[in-house]
Amino acid sequence: MQHTEAEIAELVALRRDIHANPETAFDETRTSELVAAKLRAWDIETHTGIGSTGVVGVIHGRLGPGRSIALRADMDALPMQEEGMPLHRSLRNGVFHGCGHDGHTAMLLGAARHFSKHREFHGTLVLVFQPAEETGGGANAMLADGLETRFPFDEIYAMHNAPHFSPGTFGVRDGAMLASCDELRIEVTGVGGHGSSPEKTIDPIAAAAQLICALQTVVSRSVDPSAMAVLSIGSIHAGTTSNVIPAHASLTGTLRTFDESIRSLAKSRIETICAGVAKATGCAISIEFYGSSPATINHREQAEAAARAAQTVFGAANVLREFAPLNGSEDFSEFLLRRPGAYVLLGQGGVYCHHPEFDFNDDVLPLGVRFFVALAEQRLAA
Repeated sequence: MQHTEAEIAELVALRRDIHANPETAFDETRTSELVAAKLRAWDIETHTGIGSTGVVGVIHGRLGPGRSIALRADMDALPMQEEGMPLHRSLRNGVFHGCGHDGHTAMLLGAARHFSKHREFHGTLVLVFQPAEETGGGANAMLADGLETRFPFDEIYAMHNAPHFSPGTFGVRDGAMLASCDELRIEVTGVGGHGSSPEKTIDPIAAAAQLICALQTVVSRSVDPSAMAVLSIGSIHAGTTSNVIPAHASLTGTLRTFDESIRSLAKSRIETICAGVAKATGCAISIEFYGSSPATINHREQAEAAARAAQTVFGAANVLREFAPLNGSEDFSEFLLRRPGAYVLLGQGGVYCHHPEFDFNDDVLPLGVRFFVALAEQRLAA
């Protein structure tokens, strides 16, 4: 398929409108309404409010029964300030499409527009516009709302921009694509007091310091060096002034792995270390894991199907099959636990995702649409 200049311009304008009006997890009201309005304008069966702010479009092929293929795009923005200065800069203070979900949504809408006009295929195409990927809750919210039973699909695919790949390239691996992610929150409770009389306190800051150092042994001394695991403490909050020992300290961080057994081992070691430091210091220490997503593991047949479709768009030389999996995480993994599918990468260049000057590369929008179309056509013809 080829796009006209008018079609490309419409997609770019749509993407930039979403970028200028970003919405964070489960707050994607305007974005959902825009998506639903486009689908309805193209005479596509449209369902809203799936998993709170999710939208699902369904297109039945005119050639009769066949496979049901789901294509998914995420819609939410990040709670961070945009520092770049594009003309379509975010109009909301502290909210920013710093991960390219505006582009993902626009590309899936581009595919929807194509199939609204070309329904000569077997089976069903399910278009999944998901909220709250950044918090890891959107996929499970849609699943809990009956996504699989209300809109049955045999396979599911998703695409994410890849700044570390050059524009015009495409990547898909068999097996692990992204790491699991468990966010963790550690609360340390002691006894506060005057800074001149530490013996009358139970110092949570000293306990937190010991805890941070001890947690470094989870990866360095508990995990096989040939395996991947990353444990990072990202914040520590305690106290309000220099001469008071506070009663409380709070730490947050993330644990990432590619293997469920290592994930379980690391979480167990974190809990053991927290209990040990609590006993050694006299503080009460609690640990909570939240915002969790398992590793994103592609299914071989679907990854190979995605690669074949990509070759028709990017050329065989520009389809990457062997590259290191990424340490980032994605709740698309929840779908892959339930149905065969694949998560793929669209090269775009530029600064990396979550950088304050990130912007989706509009030049690759047509490539993403063409991939979605080629993939759906091939799978619905099989």
